[in-house]
This record gives sequence, C-alpha cells and structure tokens, in this order.
Amino acid sequence: MAQRLLLRRFLASVISRKPPQGQWPPLTSGALQTAQCSPRGLTVTPSPARTICTTRVLSTTFNIQDGPDFQDRVVNSETPVVVDFHAQWCGPCKILGPRLEKMVAKQHGKVVMAKVDIDDHTDLAIEYEVSAVPTVLAIKNGDVVDKFVGIKDEDQLEAFLKKLIG
Repeated sequence: MAQRLLLRRFLASVISRKPPQGQWPPLTSGALQTAQCSPRGLTVTPSPARTICTTRVLSTTFNIQDGPDFQDRVVNSETPVVVDFHAQWCGPCKILGPRLEKMVAKQHGKVVMAKVDIDDHTDLAIEYEVSAVPTVLAIKNGDVVDKFVGIKDEDQLEAFLKKLIG
C-alpha cells in the first residue's frame, strides 16, 4: 500500500511538469539508461538497465479539493467547465457520473469536468444553490450558463455539452 502511494506521488510529480518542446523526455537516473520515446513506441539502446518513458495524459475530469481550487480550476478557466455536484451515498450520482465523464471525454478537450462532493464542500453547494443531487452546472467564463438536476440520457447530455461549447 505504501509503495503504491509513493509511486502515485512520484508519477503525479512527473506528469505535472511541463514537457520541453511538447514531448516528455524519458526518465533517467544513475541506474537507468537513456532511450528515445516516440509515438510508435520505445527505442531502447541495448543495455541490462531498464528504461522508463512517460506520456502526457490529458485529464478531462478532476476532483475539486477546496474553495480556492474551485476558483482557480473552474471560475478562472478559459475552457468551459461542467461541474458535477454529487455525493457518495447518491445512487443516481453513481449512474450519471460515469456517463457524464464519458460524454465530456468525447469532446476532446473542448470542455472539462469538475466533480464536487457536496458532503466535503457544502459551502460550494450552498453558493451555487444545489438543493438536490446530482446537480450539473455548465460554467463558461466564470458564469453559470446552464443547469440540470437528475439523470439525463446520453442524447440529452450531448445536447447540454454542445450548448455549452457553442
């Protein structure tokens, strides 16, 4: 368990760095030998050492950690944001969440999704007048431009996202 946590922290720190000239260099250390990463695969110089390459992952969905995080990643975002107010105990949220994530991922970065747990962030739920879950807000340039409460099918979600993207 501790090893997983350390690996997760290490990978998060590596992924969060900006790549030079749009490409991630291979990770190297004294025990690792340099290799070239390419879209087709990994070119390795023959060696008994191991080579690790990373690729950049575009995350379209993220969890809100606190109020300043919401302000920074949602309100101040240049990209339109879908905000999913949900709760762990909410059955309909467990159905809508993955469906909405899938639809946002299909937009290829034109819109991102923020997930807000109302039990952890009641202040945000009150501020955005969330009285039932799941509640989904569409925020563009810091303003709420659309909203729905409850479960929607994929066609309705696609129309909701298209309206937000414009």
